[in-house]
Amino acid sequence: MGEARTLMDRLTEAVTTKPDMEAVAELFAENAEAVTPDAGELEGREAVVAYWRTMTDAITEASFTPLYTFETGDTAIDEGVFSGRNTGPIELPTGETLPATGKEIRIRGVDIAQVADGRIVSYRLYFDQMEFLGQLGLLPEA
Repeated sequence: MGEARTLMDRLTEAVTTKPDMEAVAELFAENAEAVTPDAGELEGREAVVAYWRTMTDAITEASFTPLYTFETGDTAIDEGVFSGRNTGPIELPTGETLPATGKEIRIRGVDIAQVADGRIVSYRLYFDQMEFLGQLGLLPEA
């Protein structure tokens, strides 16, 4: 197992079960960049940590079940299922917040981490936002 796989596994652990934002901060380079479907492009460690804090505050009792894990050179890729319960407010990109629904979610997604000098420098997270909002009951009735 290489450095990329080790850091990706540590990130997964730090944002599930018992979230640890100090551990998340240690994993990312100061100038890290990230892309997420809900927050868009993030620049810098602080922005990435703020994103994960928001997510872990909104979705608790979280777990990640890997379906496929890959590592090639300086990059680790995970495809799996993220599960949890919405017990905290959900912050929208507009700055608005939605109250907790108490509903459980189960979303398939992919994340990609590229590392350099012992830290994640580039991170990509992909999941279906409509599926996420639908499972929370936050989409209008058809």
